[in-house]
Amino acid sequence: MAITLTINNTSHTVDVEPETPLLWVLRDTIGLTGTKYGCGVAACGACTIHVDGQPVRSCQTPAASAVGKKVTTIEGLSPNKNHPVQQAWMEVGVPQCGYCQSGQIMSAAALLARRREPTDLEIDAAMAGNICRCGTYQRIRQAVHIAAKKANL
Repeated sequence: MAITLTINNTSHTVDVEPETPLLWVLRDTIGLTGTKYGCGVAACGACTIHVDGQPVRSCQTPAASAVGKKVTTIEGLSPNKNHPVQQAWMEVGVPQCGYCQSGQIMSAAALLARRREPTDLEIDAAMAGNICRCGTYQRIRQAVHIAAKKANL
């Protein structure tokens, strides 16, 4: 079945079953591989993207549910990698293995879009659904604070 999705401000008509997880449409059909497969049950956060500005787990989001909505992936967050969160991530050196980072960055960007100066508790709550196997949680929190300052300049 052909469905049309707006992904990173570009319209894509794809021939997939409506219940196909958005993750597989992004990765396998469209070729946007920045969004990662982690657990497949929406528990790890590696597949986090934005749908109409809200963080969602693309592994459990049916493609059809995104029709008529704005989907943003890590590739569309900032094509030049100059989003405040991406800058702060590099400044602090957050990633170790890097596997979870696109999901972490997308969750942090969604938080900062709704809360300009989050507290540690707000950061922890917003990021709680994102698992980092390397345990870089302190650097993630530090980077979110730095990104908040960069965004507010």
